[in-house]
Amino acid sequence: MTPPKILLLGKNGQVGWELQRSLAALGPLTALDRHSTDYCGNLADLDGIQDTVHRLRPDIIVNAAAHTAVDKAESEPELAHTLNALAPEVLAREAEKLGAWLVHYSTDYVFDGSGSQPWQEADATSPLSVYGKTKLDGEQRIQAACRKHLIFRTSWVYAARGGNFAKTMLRLAKERDRLTVINDQFGAPTGAELLADVTAHALRSATPDLAGMYHLAASGCTTWHGYAQFVLAQALQAGVTLKAGPDAVAAVPATDFPTIAQRPYNSRLDTHKLQAAFGLTLPDWQQGVARMLTETLG
Repeated sequence: MTPPKILLLGKNGQVGWELQRSLAALGPLTALDRHSTDYCGNLADLDGIQDTVHRLRPDIIVNAAAHTAVDKAESEPELAHTLNALAPEVLAREAEKLGAWLVHYSTDYVFDGSGSQPWQEADATSPLSVYGKTKLDGEQRIQAACRKHLIFRTSWVYAARGGNFAKTMLRLAKERDRLTVINDQFGAPTGAELLADVTAHALRSATPDLAGMYHLAASGCTTWHGYAQFVLAQALQAGVTLKAGPDAVAAVPATDFPTIAQRPYNSRLDTHKLQAAFGLTLPDWQQGVARMLTETLG
């Protein structure tokens, strides 16, 4: 059996970087970003993206590119719409013509963040921000245009590569005697590594009847405050010298840190559908964060 040809977009983002590793075992991989020259990987260039798919004729398209600057999206809605909705639609249409799979990543921001129950895939959407609205539009365009799609909604994504919340907390804890962190927004920190590995696993076993929308996040739940305390406790355990330890992290409401775009308070995602469909057990969020910190602090 000939291994599938794979096209990855957004190769240098947090998830895209890990996907280069996880997808390489499945088949020949062409990984692009917006600066690629041999083929167009810039989602803002819709004709260029279409031409790339025409030329490569992949069996699998994995789109890890997006407009993810949540606050900035409020002031550039047209660009956010192009990157998060129109470009995924182009990819979906081209995938449908080829009979290819399209993998796409979405977000808990499609929900309004109300209540305290984990969101299920079929729950009513009601995004609060331009980012959330454009990501929802992208989901709907893919669902309408391409039968063989896997859309993974996730939240609170981090990676060892590049900046992240944990690194910021460690830096501040070395500089300050006390930290102030939000304690009324709930979710599960989810590693880019986990997203990439689950994607590769799902593609290995994907059949047309498994196409659809899935929630993908680490197990368990915390607040940004609890996340910060865990990070600092792990750092102390690893012998890092801090001015502010876990007990010096003050809990405050999100209203103390106003943002341009409104964030959901409840980012919990119910992952039972994904785990049942693909025979997975998703690890607790602490496991991935601890592993990332070991890599970061090592």
